Amino acid sequence: MKKYIKGIFKKYIFKSDDNYVIGLFKVLDTNNEEYEDFVLETITFTGYFHELTIDDKYIFYGEFIDNKKYGIQYKVEEYNRVKPEGKDAVIDFLSSDLFPGIGIKTAKEIVNILGEDALDIISKDYKNLLLVPSIKENKAIKIYNILNKYNESYNTIIYLTSIGFTMKDAMKIYNEYKDITINVINENVYSIIDDISDITFSKIENVRKNLNIDDLDYRRVVAIVIHVMEDLCFKNGDTYLTIDEIYNEVLNYIKIDDSKEIFEDLLIEISKTGKIVIEEDCYFLREYYNCENNISDTIYYLTNKSSLNYKNIEKEILFLEKKFNVKYNDKQILAIKNALNSNFSIITGGPGTGKTTIIKAIIELYKKLNNLSLEELNMKVNLLAPTGRASKRMSESCLMKASTIHRFLKWNKDSNRFMVNENNKSNCEFVIIDEVSMIDTILLDNLFKGLNKNVKVVMIGDYNQLESVGPGKILKDLIDSEMINVTFLTDLYRQDENSYIATLAKEIKDNNVNYDFTLKKDDYSFIYCSNTNLKDYIKLICEKAIEKKYKVDDIQVLVPMYKGENGIDNLNKILQDVFNPKKNQNEIVIKDIIYRENDKILQLENDPDNNVFNGDIGYISKIEKNNLFISFDGNVVKYEPKDYIKIKHGYAISIHKAQGSEFKIVIIPILFSYKIMLYRKLIYTAVTRAKDNLTIVGDKNAFLYSVQNEIVYERKTKLKDRLLSHLTNN
Repeated sequence: MKKYIKGIFKKYIFKSDDNYVIGLFKVLDTNNEEYEDFVLETITFTGYFHELTIDDKYIFYGEFIDNKKYGIQYKVEEYNRVKPEGKDAVIDFLSSDLFPGIGIKTAKEIVNILGEDALDIISKDYKNLLLVPSIKENKAIKIYNILNKYNESYNTIIYLTSIGFTMKDAMKIYNEYKDITINVINENVYSIIDDISDITFSKIENVRKNLNIDDLDYRRVVAIVIHVMEDLCFKNGDTYLTIDEIYNEVLNYIKIDDSKEIFEDLLIEISKTGKIVIEEDCYFLREYYNCENNISDTIYYLTNKSSLNYKNIEKEILFLEKKFNVKYNDKQILAIKNALNSNFSIITGGPGTGKTTIIKAIIELYKKLNNLSLEELNMKVNLLAPTGRASKRMSESCLMKASTIHRFLKWNKDSNRFMVNENNKSNCEFVIIDEVSMIDTILLDNLFKGLNKNVKVVMIGDYNQLESVGPGKILKDLIDSEMINVTFLTDLYRQDENSYIATLAKEIKDNNVNYDFTLKKDDYSFIYCSNTNLKDYIKLICEKAIEKKYKVDDIQVLVPMYKGENGIDNLNKILQDVFNPKKNQNEIVIKDIIYRENDKILQLENDPDNNVFNGDIGYISKIEKNNLFISFDGNVVKYEPKDYIKIKHGYAISIHKAQGSEFKIVIIPILFSYKIMLYRKLIYTAVTRAKDNLTIVGDKNAFLYSVQNEIVYERKTKLKDRLLSHLTNN
């Protein structure tokens, strides 16, 4: 028997947008001896609730927990509303705020005539209320509708929880479908996945047996195919799959005796629903198919649309050289010209090749050639990047506002939609996008949908860096198509003769590392160590940097893997005591992780409402009542316990998370224990994050192996082919 407490809801203390509630509850009864001491006491409870009415009676199923900050609380897993019993209870219910216009006098009159079962009688037929002299038909219909809606929403949510959905998910489902919820569930519960972003295939799998859905039910098989395709595309970065890949993965979910030919027939059937697209031997999810087509159409349109050619650019570039005290080389001048005279162009180059210098030149020249004020420039030109740190770096170097793409497109986290879209386009005239190698197919598609047709676009990125986390290889496909104005920057601009970081990056890219890479330089060191003493060396390097007055924000350890003795998670525990040892600051323990005031924190997902994005780094400014207050460059964001999944310590982070960022000091451990993750693009990306000083710690043979290992999975995409097809079709 499930443990419960029965009582009266007294007060909201807190209620979040996603219906998480902290409240007060007066306990009247329980079925558990251990809880009897709480009877007639008012307690604090927490949980997810669709609707709670003050002074209504409920049964809460769950357990008492001892919260270090708040003391004893009752954590509610499920709940039921207790139907009003007895005349007095029914009178109180009918005279509550739920039924506007009914006071105690009218409520008593209804109960006196219809009896204790008045609520059931009203629910059956509103005309029964007409037996009450003071109730006219309009009011009777209103009472009937309110009561039935109240019962329906509550009963629907209870039904959803009874088949296995959490209270939180049940409320999301009901809020999406309202009175047709049960019909949607019965018709095809898997269809919910398409409409509600938080309802996943695995969540539906958890409830399907309670709905008597067989393993080979057609609705389930279709859902498995779509789930498998989504999973494979995201895991591998592909925008399309082969039938063998899909078939082999589907076998992990269901036993199919059918041949691949019959399975192919199934995919053809699914394609008729529009969920997938089959093009020759390539199988696309509809979204990726549409995205690639829209991207290629947009780029073809921009590259072939007539563009305004500015006169006297050479003369103006000479003016810029004097103003900024620089001398642009031929390729930099070409990049500036292409950016201003073309509707769509790309600038690519490694670290130290002057990409930031060129962005400043393009902006300044655009402002001068169009005779714009600073205010007009900020209205017409948008600097964008995939991450918060990359956009901040653009803003600081160019001295004008920059933003993430998600923020520019006004992403709504709850609906997972962009408010700037094909129906509500931005009116900006010139967009410069940095770190393009990080942009995936879906994000670029949404950006293009939000831009008007007269926009000028400049993309900037490093061809040799890691590809995006999401599906696609945008920068590579665009450059490899050879149909776009691309400027390749190759000349290095060193800070001094003994500067080595940019040189090493180029040598890694070219797979031509000079064997003196172990020798110390002004901005570079290689330190030999083994698996067993790696942690000690990293700790020592960080301590020495602190002694030299470097700040924690200046120093970043970049690690190829999360797990293991020398993985990110374990290194963060060690480095926390180096950078933020326990003194008098507040701290809390979550499982085996200690969060401490002043800790360096990495954001793991986009949260545009709070202006915090995946990869941003902040610091815990305060811990109060189990809430973390994290400052991201002065922007303080509150994290409740349910938000802890969005963060990790940031002393050691993955190389992927470091993309788009630069750090004064970068420390990279490289050992054969990371072998599965040691390949050229990863190490190149890590090295290029260092601005002033780079230290590689580990095994020189492991480093050489990573440089020579270019055997990485080649993503399957069709963007390049679609771009080229425009040439043959036009």
